[in-house]
Amino acid sequence: MRFQPLLLGALGALALSACSQQEEVAAAPPPPPGAVPGSIAADRDGDGIIDGYYTADGIYHPNYTPPPPPPPPAPSRLGERG
Repeated sequence: MRFQPLLLGALGALALSACSQQEEVAAAPPPPPGAVPGSIAADRDGDGIIDGYYTADGIYHPNYTPPPPPPPPAPSRLGERG
């Protein structure tokens, strides 16, 4: 078996690999302000209570809690007296 063709092929591959460039991997963008690491939750004011969430496109959506219903009207002082 002749080693010369095998040696030339290996040497050529080694010489060409020196010319190849490493592809640079893009770094992940920084998280939005107030993002909780490892989730989509957001604590924008830093008080430890989740205030909303971020969607995949980076838009913040606040948690909405509807206001409580108004209290019932006070009884009138002019009423039926039995």
